[in-house]
Amino acid sequence: MKGKLIWLLSAVTAASCLTACVPSSETNGITLTLMGKKSDLNKSYMTSIFEQYETETGNKLNIIAYEDAEFESAAMEQMETKNAPDILLHFHNADLAQFDVENRFVALNDQSWTADLTDSARAYCTDKDGDLLGLPFWESSVSGCYYNKTILDDLGLRPATAQAEFDVLCEALSETGYTPICWPANGCSWMMQFGLDPLFADDPARLEQLNSGAINYADIPEVTGMVQWVSDAASKGWFGQNYLMTGWDDISPALASGDAVMTFIWDTWFYTDFEKDGTYTIDDFALMPVFLNTVDSGTYEGGNLNMMMVTKSSKHPKEALDFLAFCATPEHYNAAFAGVSTMSCFRGQTTNIQSKMVTDASASIAANERVSTASSQIIGYSAEDVAESFNEMFRGNITVAECVAEMDAKRHAAS
Repeated sequence: MKGKLIWLLSAVTAASCLTACVPSSETNGITLTLMGKKSDLNKSYMTSIFEQYETETGNKLNIIAYEDAEFESAAMEQMETKNAPDILLHFHNADLAQFDVENRFVALNDQSWTADLTDSARAYCTDKDGDLLGLPFWESSVSGCYYNKTILDDLGLRPATAQAEFDVLCEALSETGYTPICWPANGCSWMMQFGLDPLFADDPARLEQLNSGAINYADIPEVTGMVQWVSDAASKGWFGQNYLMTGWDDISPALASGDAVMTFIWDTWFYTDFEKDGTYTIDDFALMPVFLNTVDSGTYEGGNLNMMMVTKSSKHPKEALDFLAFCATPEHYNAAFAGVSTMSCFRGQTTNIQSKMVTDASASIAANERVSTASSQIIGYSAEDVAESFNEMFRGNITVAECVAEMDAKRHAAS
């Protein structure tokens, strides 16, 4: 299949193969097939857990890695054959629905390791029927409004705790010549889901009504309120003059230089993508909720997590479940995540690094965090579709009401 890469990475050279390097007397174990995105499987904590498993058990892992852009279609095609993998790595997002989850994957509610999951990690991996879909083995970030506290302090300004305060803060920053919010409209699409999350995480009945077709976004005043707020913010210059041209690679320069004061993003980004030689460093930033005019006290989004899901057609179902249990053992996950900047997915996770920005905001996060809901539980939700509608509104091609109507139309078309 075009674009498919099959890696058999050895335990010693994890960058090139994952085949167990064990004595010949221990090579009679089974081989489990695990499928995911190439970039995901290259993460240090993934190669670590694979190496630990092969070394300690004598079993092998046949890693099928697809290029990211081809993963969804290629994995779906593979799942429909007789050679479906034992384990699939996937996020609990709208793309997962095409895999016919209920009929293709094992519910994991009764597994011994479930009690060790943090509440937010378990909630992310649970479907609307209460079934645990996979083991969350991934970096867990906190999404919110990350702001330059040094600039705010120099200007005598304070972070916001309510929507009205945030609006005043943006106005004050704009009047002093700063771009209040770096809004990367060129190719970035996650921002709007932060505003939508509390509308449905806080009201499961509303989510059910939306998914059943009983109501639309247009019937929810807060959705129109969010779209109107974003439209007004752009018109007031709160996103700067070039936000339609601002993309992923432009966020770091804008924040590191101090041209922009805030952005809606996640803590791990500062450790993986934030430039180190700018005017401002990570130590200059702090965290407050995202304010998008849907809940007055703002919101944080919990981590979007890659899940290890066991297929019902696995040739080695017991061993596949045993592999998940191996990954969920404190000794093993603590070795894999040692030194990795992430919130914990497991209660026994102790070796990871937690961002000071997050720990300093822990009380606010505890009060205002929601599990990622829009992207994972709204049927037909596509972040790219939503962003496309917003960009059409930014360009003046459609009104606020027409933007909301387009969001509904695209969601229905995709469901």
